[in-house]
Amino acid sequence: MSVAPDAPHTKSDSFYFRQLLSGRDFATTDPIARQMVNFAYIIGDRNTGECVIVDPAYAASELVSIAAQDDMSVVGALASHYHADHIGGSMMGFSLKGIDELLDQIDVPVHINRHEREWVMKTTGVDESSLVLHEDGDIVRVGTIDIALVHTPGHTPGSQCFLVQNRLVSGDTLFLDGCGRTDLPGSDPSAMYTSLRKLATLSTDTMIHPGHFYSPQESEKLESVLRHNFVFGPRTQDEWSSLFG
Repeated sequence: MSVAPDAPHTKSDSFYFRQLLSGRDFATTDPIARQMVNFAYIIGDRNTGECVIVDPAYAASELVSIAAQDDMSVVGALASHYHADHIGGSMMGFSLKGIDELLDQIDVPVHINRHEREWVMKTTGVDESSLVLHEDGDIVRVGTIDIALVHTPGHTPGSQCFLVQNRLVSGDTLFLDGCGRTDLPGSDPSAMYTSLRKLATLSTDTMIHPGHFYSPQESEKLESVLRHNFVFGPRTQDEWSSLFG
């Protein structure tokens, strides 16, 4: 796996993509996983057998095993943001092992936005040497598959989405209905508005894959999300602030 800025975005028959629901597809005995209904994702290149895991907060060893059952080897992790239900840490009196468990099993880089550095280290206790810091627009290449990192602050300062093969893994920036909270430490309602407008410029054929299972569907085309998701109603920053500020 390599990190390549400004690499071209191409489609490939070797594309490997799995959307997995915590508490159902993995971590089935974990009450927090069942309650929080987080999605984790495995993205990779079937030809090279390389893949990365997005947001391995629960049962990371199970996610590695799921990939192995498909003859895929995990070569890295991508973190959408620092909250414990996405990368591990303390939550509601429980300790989620997250990326710490992943790194205990395999020595791989964890790709985060540079604005999340201190937050990730404090939340998980992971050493900085395991982290790769990114800017908006960086590309993480897995085999021949390019994953574009899209910085979308608002929910947290370094929230990022992952654009790959006409799919957007949107973390807690954008749900199929609603968006991530902006009343938490590090949140910024104004930045969230800007990030959502940024995502609204993507191709309407882009499939949205959120960080939580909060809607009847697990994924949906942006064209449809733009029509029914109320967060795209405000057309100006002032309108947004009057509703969500």
